[in-house]
Parts: sequence; C-alpha cells; structure tokens
Amino acid sequence: MSATAKPDLNAPATAGRFGAYGGRYVPETLMAALEELEAAYEAAKRDPSFQFELDDLLRHYAGRPTPLFLARRLTQELGGAKIYLKREDLLHTGAHKINNCIGQALLARRMGKKRIIAETGAGQHGVATATVCALFGLECVVYMGEEDMERQALNVLRMRILGAEVRGVSAGSKTLKDAINEAMRDWVTNVRTTHYLLGSVLGAHPYPTMVRDFHRVIGREARAQILHQERKLPTAIIACVGGGSNAIGAFFEFIPDTNVKLIGVEAGGRGKTLGDHAARFLEGPTGGSPGVLQGTYSYVLQDDAGQVALTHSVSAGLDYPSVGPEHAALHDSGRATYVSATDDAALDATLRLARTEGIIPALESAHAVAEAMRIAPGMPREDILLVNLSGRGDKDMGILARELEAGL
Repeated sequence: MSATAKPDLNAPATAGRFGAYGGRYVPETLMAALEELEAAYEAAKRDPSFQFELDDLLRHYAGRPTPLFLARRLTQELGGAKIYLKREDLLHTGAHKINNCIGQALLARRMGKKRIIAETGAGQHGVATATVCALFGLECVVYMGEEDMERQALNVLRMRILGAEVRGVSAGSKTLKDAINEAMRDWVTNVRTTHYLLGSVLGAHPYPTMVRDFHRVIGREARAQILHQERKLPTAIIACVGGGSNAIGAFFEFIPDTNVKLIGVEAGGRGKTLGDHAARFLEGPTGGSPGVLQGTYSYVLQDDAGQVALTHSVSAGLDYPSVGPEHAALHDSGRATYVSATDDAALDATLRLARTEGIIPALESAHAVAEAMRIAPGMPREDILLVNLSGRGDKDMGILARELEAGL
C-alpha cells in the first residue's frame, strides 16, 4: 500500500536518497539488519580483498566481460542507426542477475549469514541466487508467485536442482510483488540468521545503491567496448525496466555524458487500462504516481484510493507495480526517457532478432529490442543504439510456444 505522507521534495540529498525518492520505509525490526548491511557494504567497498574476489568470480565464474556485438543483419534490414547488443545473456545462468548475486553472497558470508532468501519473478534472479548459494554452501529459500511458477516452470526446476527451496506465493496477483511481500515477512521473522538477497534496485536503503553498484560493470564494459569499436560514444543506451537493475547498470556510467540518450522501456502489456500494463511512467491517469511500496518511495501504479494496482506483462520480470527510486529521479530530471513496448511488440522483436542474428532474447530484453527496432529506421546511419540484452530466452520457451504458435 502506498503511504499518505510524502517526503520533503526540497530536502537536502542524503545517503539512500535520489532527489525525493528512495529512503528506508520498513518495520523497526529490520532497521538493525539494514544498518548492518550498509556498514558491511561500505567496508567491503574499501577492502581490496573483497573487490579482488568479486572481480575474480565475475571473470572466471560468471563469464565477464560480456561481448558487445554489432547486429549487422538487423541493422541492414531496418536501415538507419547501427544496433549493438551488450550480451549479458551470455553470462552464467543466462542473465545479468548473477552480477548482483555474487556480490551479495560475498557480503552475506562476510556478515556470517548462513541462510539466504530471495524473491523472483521471471526466475532468473532465483536461479542466480540458488547458484551462488550452491557455490558458497548457503541455505537458500526463493519466494515466487504461483502464476510466475507456472509460466517459468523451467527456472523452478533449475532452482530445485541447484538445491534451493522454492516457496510458491498464492496471495494477491501471485506475481513478483507478492513474492517480495513474503520474502520480507520471512526476513522480519529470521533477521538474525538470514540475508535477504534482493534482486533489483528496489527496497529500502542500501539496496538500490548497492544493487546498482554491483551492476555498474555492465556500463563500464560497454563504454570501453564501444569506444574501442566505434571511436565514439553511442547515440542512445536502451534497456528494459522492471525494477530497473539491468537498466541502471547500463545507464550509470553514461549519466554525465548528456549527449548520450538513456532510454528505459517498460511493459506496455495489452493496453493502457490500469491492470493491463506495468508502465509506471505512462502519462495520464493510468500511469504511476509517487508513493511508498516495499521499503522505498518511488513511482507506483495505484488506484484513486491509493491501493496498489494489478499489473500485466507477457514477461514475468517486468510485471511489477513500482520501479527503482533512481529511475524515478532520472525520469523527473529528464536525464532518462521512459517509454513502453506492448506484449505484441516484444514478441515481434523476439522473432525478428532470432531470425536475423540467431539470438533468442528473454522477453524482458525483447522490450528493449522492440524500441530499438522502432526508432532505428528514422535515425542517420552514423548513429549508434546500444541495447542491453539483459537475458536469454531459454526460460520463455513455454510462453513463446503459446503466444507465437500461429507464426511458427
């Protein structure tokens, strides 16, 4: 539920705030755990041994650096701007999520926490969490909405094979929001022994900052790679936005470069009616408005009474009513632009990329590909679009078989 009290918009910048957004809106029982986590993370940032182990695992276990690939055939077919793909889909477990999971697992071990809980929507964060728990010998419980468990059955099986307990959530819409609620209830109950490995730039401080920092490697690599290959910065960075972790990871290193456009793509779903999409920045009465949800102050899809609205997306990972607070600040400042792509556009982009480049993207990532396909033809050939391909489509085969049956 959204909060009725709103922060002072003119308050000075403090840790955990992105302009007016962010903060720490949690039960008192979690304050000590968040303060412990913040202190551990600040110490780890200054510890060369932590950074060395993190970098070593990202390189030799996760598979970094990921390639930056020029999609030549897609570019030629569309005519216009060059389209480059940052291949996060090639990481171990199949998505960018492993970056953050390795970092937080190292922190949990540093804090002496033996039990890890997580939430997941599309299942990729759950798989990455189960993976690092197996690697470090940690107990793992993943909460997942029952609707998401059905449409992402393959990832449920992967988590269980890796040794995780997957707990289905039957409350509410049975999707990501409800999984987060259950994970937070578990954390309140078991806070002394348990670390909550939150999967996006959401929640109470320090999570939005910490998760962003673990994903900044995406933008650091992409910046060096595009300068090496093209000798100039891209015209725009495009990334899908659910909670917003892959997008902020891709955007952050380019924020000072005001000539580089930052474009986030939300889930336009099946229409603009409230409940038919997950586009928090959609203009008009069915878009989001500032409020508090699950520990942070950001844009939230809500009805006239302030109740959190239902959402819809063909992609489970974008099916969430709020968005990371740093994205809210980037939106309000105008530094980033947020658009939406419909279910149909994402499905079309999936087929187009598969049949021109031999790459099947995750349905989440396909939203970003769809936006690149939309704008590239109207741009000069010397322009460059850099799309963060945050995950691969293995997990979506069941959905694709159902949705694309007539076109296959």
